[in-house]
Amino acid sequence: MAQVSPGSVTHLRTRRRPVAGLCLLGVGLTSLGLADVTEGTSPALDVESGHDDWSPVSQVIVSRMALQPGERVLIVGAPGRFDALIAMIRAQIEASGAVDLGAVSINTATFTPNQPTEFSSQLRDLNGAELRSKLRDIDVSVMMPGATPENPVFAALQEILRSAQPGDPRRMIHFHWQGAYALDGTLLEPDATVDTTYRTALLETDYSELARRQLAFEDAMRSGRVRVTTPSGTNLSFEIGDRPVTRQDGDASAARATRARNLIDREVELPAGVVRVAPVEATVSGRIVFPDADWSGRPVQGLTLIFERGRVVDVRAEVDVDAVLAELEAAGPAGRAFREFALGFNPLLTLTQDRSWIPYYGYGAGVVRLSLGDNTELGGPVGGGYVRWNFFVDASVFVDEAAWVVDGQLVSR
Repeated sequence: MAQVSPGSVTHLRTRRRPVAGLCLLGVGLTSLGLADVTEGTSPALDVESGHDDWSPVSQVIVSRMALQPGERVLIVGAPGRFDALIAMIRAQIEASGAVDLGAVSINTATFTPNQPTEFSSQLRDLNGAELRSKLRDIDVSVMMPGATPENPVFAALQEILRSAQPGDPRRMIHFHWQGAYALDGTLLEPDATVDTTYRTALLETDYSELARRQLAFEDAMRSGRVRVTTPSGTNLSFEIGDRPVTRQDGDASAARATRARNLIDREVELPAGVVRVAPVEATVSGRIVFPDADWSGRPVQGLTLIFERGRVVDVRAEVDVDAVLAELEAAGPAGRAFREFALGFNPLLTLTQDRSWIPYYGYGAGVVRLSLGDNTELGGPVGGGYVRWNFFVDASVFVDEAAWVVDGQLVSR
């Protein structure tokens, strides 16, 4: 199993998504090491043991889809996990007037015990073009925890959505539930506290207010220059021009999908929270100061990358700069490309107040991601497959002179 670098994560794009690396600056740590886990996966513990009543959760999930009569819905999940919730979602899909196509396992050779349908049974052992052809007319797919782009159905649905044209109503829900880390980087097994945090975020997020704040931030970015700073010395600025801005506000409706401009616009995350954009490369300039982390599998300290026009033009490190240069060289052109800016807006998914653990994929309010590499899923032109994620929880974000985040705290507006 591949080793994940502490502090940030290197990923060669395949069908799986990268694990997020967290750069914890100003919280008493210089870096955070993470176990090798794919988004949506978790330890073996079944988190649904923490709650007997999944009805409210199923209601929110189905309500966010805003299903229209006749829309065809397929669920992908891991047998033995969230079975009760899947059954409730399916019942509500049917009650809405949409078409329940069933729940297929992450491995198409087996199926969840939620009463296979004629359609789901036809997917057994299909792959490649045959599978994509069978899935092409699905309007909404729901990826339960355990489903990853390595799974045949997930991968096929992603390929279909990747090629969807503007005006196409097809979309996917990524039901992100698990993934929690101690401050020392240890992957935590889901327990009642973790379970309750994600459940609370799903049920209590003010989706209208989340959407309002995200849209206001997008509007500001459209007309100004964004600058990101950290106490350690990061000072990076850029413009987004007309680039697609993905606002993960929990809206999984057909109306929203018809306005999608890239793949991740169609992959709606629940719980929700983040705004993501690939800045215009020619406008990106400044520096990112990294925490101590592994590059090329070797520990690097005191790293600073200098950017001009979206490219790394200088690499400085106090310890083992050669390891950084080797990784960037091996990655090809993508290695020296600035990939993405992301900012979280959900106050229910941020670093916990007692700093005992970090919600992994929640994009809590004020959390910033600055990434390197391939930005094609965001609608950018840089390919190559290499991606390195870096999260900062003490950053400040400005658009022109207006502060949106100060020292990791979202500014009230």
